[in-house]
Amino acid sequence: MKVGVVYAIPARQSWLSIDVPDGTTVRGAIEKSGILHQFPEINLEQQKVGIFGKSTTLDTVLEEGARIEIYRPITADPKTVKRRAAKDGAPEGASS
Repeated sequence: MKVGVVYAIPARQSWLSIDVPDGTTVRGAIEKSGILHQFPEINLEQQKVGIFGKSTTLDTVLEEGARIEIYRPITADPKTVKRRAAKDGAPEGASS
């Protein structure tokens, strides 16, 4: 079955489509994809993963067509970002 594995950093992104056997887990697909070699900073023990935008675990068994997403760690508290934007007079969600 075909699944996708995606990861992005500000400077670059990768979307890999791979074939995996039935019963493959999220971890198995990530490892098979080779994305860990492209982005050695990925730490599956610390970073969250999801399927189509919904958080999941590494041992979740995949279904045909699943898009596995590896999420980067949050580097700024979203509440702080909103407060800073309000203080600067920027509309919520706008960036400079």
